[in-house]
Amino acid sequence: MRPPYGGSRVSWSRRRGMTTEDTPCDDTLLKAALRGAALQGWTRASLSAIAADAGVSLAEVLRQYPTRAHVLWAWGRAIDRAVLAQGVTLDERESVRDRLFDLLMRRLDALAPDKEALRALLPTFGFDPWMAGAVAMGVSRSMALTLEAAGVGASGPAGHLKVKGLVLIYSHGVRVWLDDDSPDMARTMAALDKALDRADALAGSLFARSGGACCRGKSTDLAAAPEGV
Repeated sequence: MRPPYGGSRVSWSRRRGMTTEDTPCDDTLLKAALRGAALQGWTRASLSAIAADAGVSLAEVLRQYPTRAHVLWAWGRAIDRAVLAQGVTLDERESVRDRLFDLLMRRLDALAPDKEALRALLPTFGFDPWMAGAVAMGVSRSMALTLEAAGVGASGPAGHLKVKGLVLIYSHGVRVWLDDDSPDMARTMAALDKALDRADALAGSLFARSGGACCRGKSTDLAAAPEGV
């Protein structure tokens, strides 16, 4: 199994630059929502409950988050910014597959401080299709962003298939990660590594880069782009 960017697995936590006490979500209302969801579940994380927890009026919450879907999308945007804050150097010596691995691991690192909120979110999908749809839309957008950041085109029919493939890989990785409490995230890394290899083998270079010229020593900074968790 390939360590990301040639780095050792032992050093992964040092590369992360984020502890479980940190969070990329610096918005007071968003923090209140994630805190409430982690403690009581998303079914009880109503806008009025968020307002009460944050110590503001419901009108203030509605100005920023008209629905709970907007809360989830804001969370996704915060994660996107955290993942891409350092940019991505598109170097031809590094494979697209390894860049995708690194970006997905960054995403899980950024989600780690609010892991319990995400764990509480998944069971709601079975009885709240509207919430599930909102999350699916956000994740698809974020995976499209991830592909673009890795130098892979995500537009058109071919790009749509790549996005769907990466959504499946990421979703599998998330489910493994939620049950992976090891400091080095070994199970999660193995799951993502295997899934990326399988996708590439089955599809014949599913994640081929969008063009050689765009990848020569350039850096991409897309931290202000779409939302997802």
